[in-house]
Amino acid sequence: MGAGHAHVLYRESDSPVHRLPPEVKIAAMVAFTVAVVATPRAAFWAFGAYALMVAVVAALARVSPRWLLTRSAIEVPFVLFAFALPIIGAGERVDVLGLSLSTEGLYGAWNILAKGTLGVWASLLLAATTTTRDLIVGLDRLRCPQIITQIATFMLRYLDVLVGEARRMRVARISRGDDPRFLWQLRGFAAGIGALFLRAFERGERVYLAMLSRGYTGRMPAVWQGAGAATTGQWLVAATVPLLAGTVAATAAVLT
Repeated sequence: MGAGHAHVLYRESDSPVHRLPPEVKIAAMVAFTVAVVATPRAAFWAFGAYALMVAVVAALARVSPRWLLTRSAIEVPFVLFAFALPIIGAGERVDVLGLSLSTEGLYGAWNILAKGTLGVWASLLLAATTTTRDLIVGLDRLRCPQIITQIATFMLRYLDVLVGEARRMRVARISRGDDPRFLWQLRGFAAGIGALFLRAFERGERVYLAMLSRGYTGRMPAVWQGAGAATTGQWLVAATVPLLAGTVAATAAVLT
């Protein structure tokens, strides 16, 4: 796996959230998201409480609000769809700033924006405090199907190798007079992609044969199952936010 393999979203720090084992952070994020999704859309106060929880965790993890807001741009397509709902929605309508908007569409737009944004923030906090390698370790400890963790492990291991190979091929093309900026040289670029695919396939075959010669039977050795696993205290600490979110969701369901 190599050391680290931190992805572009990871924020190096020594915060209490960073120090938590990955499996408890993954479980807490999923439980929090389920509580948010289960909350009635009309319980506006509940979503404010969830946002406060995210803000507290972000502060503990030393992740700035600006960083969260910038990376939240991934949900822009859903935001655009949400803005269209009040206009194209059916049912009772209400006038807002001279526009006739659907009441049901307004609720639907709020539902998508609130729950989608909170889910994105929770995922970003998990990515910001957990390296890619640790995410795979956490999934393995949570008994995720091993075929998934194996594929993710090999993808992570050889992504850097393939990127380096592609970079070397590009330098070789440019040194021979190729200029990928021109449309008529697209054929050479496509040929390079094909060559890269063949090299990756051949490398994968060699790695697989080497694994078989060393006793591989379809399951990777669980070298990280016990070392560094979460303690009961760490599970209890990580359960604080999901329990609060579950309480808020249950209260909102009763009051709404």
